Amino acid sequence: MTSMRAAISAANEREMLQKNGLRDRRLENKVSRILGGVAFGYLALCFLAPFLLPSDSVPELSGRANAIDYAFESSWGNGEHGEGVSVGHDQSLHGGVFAWSELNPIWALAYGFGDLNCHQKHERSWEINGNQMPVCARDIGIFLGFSIGCLFFGLRGFNRWTVRDSFLSVLPDKWLHGIYEKDRRMVAMLSVMALGLIPMGVDGFTQLLLESYESNNMLRIVTGAGSGFVGGWWFCSAFSARPRFFQEAEGVALPAGSRLVVK
Repeated sequence: MTSMRAAISAANEREMLQKNGLRDRRLENKVSRILGGVAFGYLALCFLAPFLLPSDSVPELSGRANAIDYAFESSWGNGEHGEGVSVGHDQSLHGGVFAWSELNPIWALAYGFGDLNCHQKHERSWEINGNQMPVCARDIGIFLGFSIGCLFFGLRGFNRWTVRDSFLSVLPDKWLHGIYEKDRRMVAMLSVMALGLIPMGVDGFTQLLLESYESNNMLRIVTGAGSGFVGGWWFCSAFSARPRFFQEAEGVALPAGSRLVVK
């Protein structure tokens, strides 16, 4: 009788476990909410800032990526760099000087972050209320895709000790049997990421290397979204892959009855 009760108790306990062998997904939900919330929050600022600023207060910009170009009126972006050059332009011909440090802190954060991370070329950016947005169309796509990727992992992802196993956990286990039986997990993860990253890379580098090719903002949005999606998915996997939640590696439930071996 005692052994039967123990067996029933063990069966009930197994039914309560998630597909990774743990009891809950609080870590995965927390990670996806934080990362996705930050990305979506900045994305929202990119639309709110130009919409709520006075009309025509942000002129056409053209700076350098990974550099501060428009913090002050004396900054590099407000100079005269010529028309038709690869970076910068004659700012006086495009609406005059702009200094995001003079905006209120929230809007300054939006445009300051965009200034540092994006070239802010006006021909590759959208305008709202007569104001150029803080980042280009491709970056808008990246932040949108990143937010969706975080949501995707938050709904379906599981901590499975390693990044690659956590990354693949969003897919149904039955789809992964062959991958785990042949131990192609890293190849599978990199292949999925390549599907998201390569289109943006091809579009961006083709535009960079061929003067005859110029992308368009809709294509920049789409390719950026694909890249951002796998980026959000991967970062959530990386921050959710926590061995300390398991007693041992063999306790991680994996597809096809596979077991982790820590060398």
